[in-house]
Amino acid sequence: MIGAKVKVNGDIISSEDLLVEGEVSGTITLTDNELVIGTSGRVEANVTAKTVRIEGEVKGDIDGGERVVICASGNVQGNVSAPRVMLEDGGRFKGSIDMGSSKAAATAKPAAAPAATPDVRSIDKAS
Repeated sequence: MIGAKVKVNGDIISSEDLLVEGEVSGTITLTDNELVIGTSGRVEANVTAKTVRIEGEVKGDIDGGERVVICASGNVQGNVSAPRVMLEDGGRFKGSIDMGSSKAAATAKPAAAPAATPDVRSIDKAS
């Protein structure tokens, strides 16, 4: 947890869930964990986390591996990229949203090729 009276300038990389109630400038990377920006949290950083929940303010791009939730009290200025994005009633957002395919879908095997179509010339000769 980053408390309400704590200011961090720099990069945060963690393998644990993180709650930010203070101020962060730089980058936040929690690839396999959850990041919560609390109601008093002020983040000016690019963010990468498995799930991101914003109750405070974020200025920067957000990359959610699974989902991003902008709560009613949340304010986001930046681009959001995640397979699932939720904007609660009252939440503020300025930027773009990319809900492209998830990593699992990107690594999925391609569909089997369709069966060969008959040669139209051979059908015409048979009539």
